[in-house]
Amino acid sequence: MLRGGEALHVGLADVCVDAAALPALWDGLRQQDWASGEAVVAWLREQSKAATEHALAITPKWHSAPIDAVFGLATVAEMEHALQGKDEWSVQTLKALHHQSPLMLCVTLEQIRRGRHMTLAQDLRMERDMVRHCFQTDHLSRRGASSETVEGIRALAVDKDHQPKWQPARIADVTPEMVLPFFESPWPATVHPLRYLS
Repeated sequence: MLRGGEALHVGLADVCVDAAALPALWDGLRQQDWASGEAVVAWLREQSKAATEHALAITPKWHSAPIDAVFGLATVAEMEHALQGKDEWSVQTLKALHHQSPLMLCVTLEQIRRGRHMTLAQDLRMERDMVRHCFQTDHLSRRGASSETVEGIRALAVDKDHQPKWQPARIADVTPEMVLPFFESPWPATVHPLRYLS
């Protein structure tokens, strides 16, 4: 999980602002006609310069070598094994992984790897297909309330027990046959809901 300053250090964010400053920024965005996305970013940088500099100053420089060593591995199971160390980062990261759906961890890894080689339109179509599969996981004979997505919502927002019952419960039990159908479109290309994106 990356916080504001960390996201800035690795290039995932352009600016960082306090939550209390957001209403004024939203109002400022609405009050102007923007010529381009670059103009918006330049304005945001100017408006948030002090907060961004502060976030960078108080955040230790991000060191990606240990992260790359673990999350560059081929499978989630290998990543889990690599996190068996006793250092605080490994312990906390493994704990965070074990709270997530093993199936959806593997699906997400596959999504990230496929997305690297896609256009934006292809990626959005893939994500639309995945959303359908998340609620209608027919290849696992699960729909609606028995899906991983609804189980996660139940545990977090409905019952608030924070004890999801994932199926399968362990990363080692996830197979490619469970993961790969998430990437098969339930629609023929000619009727895909996002077929007109280019």
